[in-house]
Amino acid sequence: GQVKNNNKYRRDKPWDVDGIDHWDTKKFNDWSPEMMPAPLLEESSFATLFPKYREKYLRQVWPLVTRTLNSHHVACELNLIEGSMTVRTTRKTSDPYIIIKCRDLIKLLARSLPFQQGCKILEDDMHCDVIKIGGMVSNKERFVRRRQRLLGPDGATLKALELLTECYVMVQGNTVSAMGSIKGLKNVRKVVEDCMRNVHPVYNIKILMIKRELSKDPTLAGENWERFLPTFAKKTVKRKKPKVVGTKRQYTPFPPQQPESKIDQQLASGEYFLNEFQRKAQAKSEKVAKAKETAAVRKEARELAFVAPKETAGGRGAAGGGDDDSDLDSSDDESPAAAKKKVSFGRAGGGGSKTPSAFQLAASVKGKAGGDGVMAGGGAKRVAPDEADRDSAVLAPTKKKKTRRA
Repeated sequence: GQVKNNNKYRRDKPWDVDGIDHWDTKKFNDWSPEMMPAPLLEESSFATLFPKYREKYLRQVWPLVTRTLNSHHVACELNLIEGSMTVRTTRKTSDPYIIIKCRDLIKLLARSLPFQQGCKILEDDMHCDVIKIGGMVSNKERFVRRRQRLLGPDGATLKALELLTECYVMVQGNTVSAMGSIKGLKNVRKVVEDCMRNVHPVYNIKILMIKRELSKDPTLAGENWERFLPTFAKKTVKRKKPKVVGTKRQYTPFPPQQPESKIDQQLASGEYFLNEFQRKAQAKSEKVAKAKETAAVRKEARELAFVAPKETAGGRGAAGGGDDDSDLDSSDDESPAAAKKKVSFGRAGGGGSKTPSAFQLAASVKGKAGGDGVMAGGGAKRVAPDEADRDSAVLAPTKKKKTRRA
């Protein structure tokens, strides 16, 4: 297609020559009310919200804000109920652009700038820029690390940026507020946005330092500085692949089967057709059956404590010369008191050739209370159980009581 001639309808501007600096604001610094003798036809107003933690500070400095804006014939209002600040023009307002400056002032105050610094925005050669960085990084932890990278250790990076751009920079929450010249604000925005895009501020600060030195040389004013500026190659770091890679599921256009509802389960079991009385009876029978099963398991666990342990392979009379059969037979008829007093002959000496003492004979005779009796000593006389008790009382050594002497 044909290219449109954009210069077709342009007219010559004899007052617009190449020597004019369009960014020069010196002619507006000496503004006087005589430049606009008639008042403004319409009232202009701007309002902005502020966070809750900023309310205390704004209440303290609001008299200073009111006094400063009254000198420019601009009305202001602080609404603590809505949490907003409002500025509006009056009939006495003579500067038509001052309302834009007042709008920037309340916007900076809401972003935690101190009033002593924020009131400088009312000057003609001072501009501001509020850079929103909250939506540039999706990950919260990554956003905090990059914002801290912009500040640097002990604020060193931010201080270097302020010195090179001649701007006041403040990082607060999800925004970065900057005040200064238009050229400096442009550099600040570039550094901040590159930092949020994972470009370290040191690289841009190094470029700004080189440009600052080159600007001092008048011979290089009209030349291209690209050959003096460093070029930083991007490093592509390979990400670590996960060790376990999940298998991709095969796509099926059909949705998964829905789980059965409670009514479907009752229809399948037949419970749905029972009346209320039958349902309660069935639930009670299931509860009783479950209780019986639990009681049987608990009873079996209690009976495990009464099962006799298995005996070891070693015999009782292996070391001595005692008779194992006689000991096993007598153990059935022994009482606990008699078992404690029983003395084994086989464990005494290891051979059985020694003659037992009278005390050992008496104890052994007393232990066999249910039998026919044993031979006492080497004689043929049998001793009855009653006599054994008497003999044990006679033969047993008695302890003499010690009496005190008067």
